[in-house]
Amino acid sequence: MANAPITVIGAGLAGSEVAYQLARLGHDVVLREQKPVKRSPAHQSDGVAELVCSNSMRSDNPESAIGMLHAELRRVGSVILHSADAHRVPAGDALAVERVGFSAEVRARLERVGRITFVPGEVTALPEGDVVVATGPLTSDGLTAALSAYTGEKLYFYDAIAPIVAGDSVDLSVAFRASRYGKGDGDDYLNLPLTKEAYTQFVAELRAGQKVMPHAFEEPKYFEGCLPIEVMAERGEQVLAFGPMKPVGLVDPRTGKRPWAVVQLRMEDRAGTAWNLVGFQSRLTWGEQKRIFGMLPGLQNAEWLRMGQIHRNTFLDSPRLLAPDLSLKAQPRLFFAGQITGVEGYVESAACGYLCALAVHARRTGTSFSPPPGATALGALYRHVTGEAHPPGAPYQPTNVVFALFPPLEGRVHKAQKRQAYAARARQAFDAWVPQVPHEVAPAPQVMALGSEVPHESARAVGPPVMP
Repeated sequence: MANAPITVIGAGLAGSEVAYQLARLGHDVVLREQKPVKRSPAHQSDGVAELVCSNSMRSDNPESAIGMLHAELRRVGSVILHSADAHRVPAGDALAVERVGFSAEVRARLERVGRITFVPGEVTALPEGDVVVATGPLTSDGLTAALSAYTGEKLYFYDAIAPIVAGDSVDLSVAFRASRYGKGDGDDYLNLPLTKEAYTQFVAELRAGQKVMPHAFEEPKYFEGCLPIEVMAERGEQVLAFGPMKPVGLVDPRTGKRPWAVVQLRMEDRAGTAWNLVGFQSRLTWGEQKRIFGMLPGLQNAEWLRMGQIHRNTFLDSPRLLAPDLSLKAQPRLFFAGQITGVEGYVESAACGYLCALAVHARRTGTSFSPPPGATALGALYRHVTGEAHPPGAPYQPTNVVFALFPPLEGRVHKAQKRQAYAARARQAFDAWVPQVPHEVAPAPQVMALGSEVPHESARAVGPPVMP
């Protein structure tokens, strides 16, 4: 089976990264994706690498944990990061992208690299041979049942996505443009200021609003980093004012004062025709969302392009179930990548996909899998998935890449210098590791798109920092 194609299930961010990297390394790949035959409740398009919850890949600051991960993925030729850079939209120091162009870019790069056969349709049973499961948080019921036969446990929790509003329906006599502390161009966000009275009324409406509840036999398990806004409101009167509606770093230019609370709208496309309500992921019914969110200053005449939704997330207890090479201990031919392993976030999913591709390549070539050092952002994420970053016996929960996943810094480091120290140590460790990473692209005579042949230009050898 060493020369048989590798099946990758799921063409989201992790699956696209896995498929691309494996093809780069000279392996034939069958990329299975249920769209366009079937969509999950959260998906809107038929494209690969669809961004669902937000169009932001968060901070691009190289001294933040996620910014460090951005930088490392760029250096190893990530198809996700380079496609994101090609379709970036203004968002302060965050890496936000235009969704449609980003998805099309990823698809085009997958086709150009060759060796990938795209096969549509839901996968309900595990194929033969080496398989990478990269189905993310929205794994179908059939495949979840097939995996549960090996894991012996439920594989889900619940997550929610935020609504999107048409830009020309936002009242600009109320909203003001600004980024927190003037980062970026200083006007990458629209901000809706609330008085104390308006904020208090909004919290009360959130608490009383009608929610879409899960089935009685399904206990909701929310990811703490992406709680529904009404769940946050239920936790305390001021939780939102210190969370997604915090006004710090913002001054209303018409009053010269900081508002009591703020709703931030983030640009969804380059033209500013669509805006995401930052942190407003919700399980309210759509009618209640329109009513309650429409009470916010500046949104009384809002045109809603997408309402918030709730959906089931699927993930493994990876430290217990997966081997160090991200294969299933109970069935070593099965590898896992992305959010199904318990990483959270777009970039983290792509990063896990990259690591999984290295592991599969090592298995196929009879070489050893050499994960990145724990001091790097990639290595910190690997420490999370393997359990090395967590106390023994601690319950495993999904997480973004955060400094808590990194090994502690040596000696005493002043709080103000910790980020710089983490970043400097990561760069040094990454520089030592990256020359060991395999990166040559084998020539690919053709690419297969949805079962039909498409001519392909000859591939070329590249180093880690370069994209074909």
